[in-house]
Amino acid sequence: MNFRNGLGSLLRPEDSVLVMIDHQPYQLANLNSHDPHMVVNNSAGLVKAARVFDVPTILTSVVVDRGGRIFPQVTEVFPDQQVIDRTFINTWEDPKVVDVVKATGRKQLVLAGLWTEVCVAMPAIQAAGEGWDVTVVTDACGGVSTEAHDVAIKRMIAAGVNMITWMALAAEWQRDWARAETAGAINEVMIQHAAGSGIAFLWEQQLLNTPAPSSAG
Repeated sequence: MNFRNGLGSLLRPEDSVLVMIDHQPYQLANLNSHDPHMVVNNSAGLVKAARVFDVPTILTSVVVDRGGRIFPQVTEVFPDQQVIDRTFINTWEDPKVVDVVKATGRKQLVLAGLWTEVCVAMPAIQAAGEGWDVTVVTDACGGVSTEAHDVAIKRMIAAGVNMITWMALAAEWQRDWARAETAGAINEVMIQHAAGSGIAFLWEQQLLNTPAPSSAG
């Protein structure tokens, strides 16, 4: 197994491409490994972060007529993008998706989807075996049970797939708060989707802008 270490193993926005897989009502209805509200929130935060850093983002569903449309919290971030609908359960067996990913010229493949044990594990394992640098955003995924999700994560790690959470990914893409062209925008995403961290940032701004009490008697 090849270990991911060193600066070059960190994710970079200019080398990343994000594929969002099957964030659909049918899958969400039997999501039991995570709070469904958090999966929707985290998925929205993830795609908004990708937009901030100009990371190409591919939206794909499976049999949309039966499974339902991708959550609007995701599709509204890219309103002009057509969702790629598949019959393949394994996204990486569908050339419609793979060809779009390859056309970006990027090799850091970032995946998130429902369910972890099915529609994420299969493409992650296949793509890793084909030489892609694959990362799965675990908290924008979910399975039919905690066991299903956890086993899928272990299975993918054994296949050489990297794991990350959406906030950690956003921080890795930002890397340096001196990068002012994205710092403000990613802070706005954190305010909207990072719960305690976002509220703490707003509180910090409030305190910095609150005059000290006068000591005059």
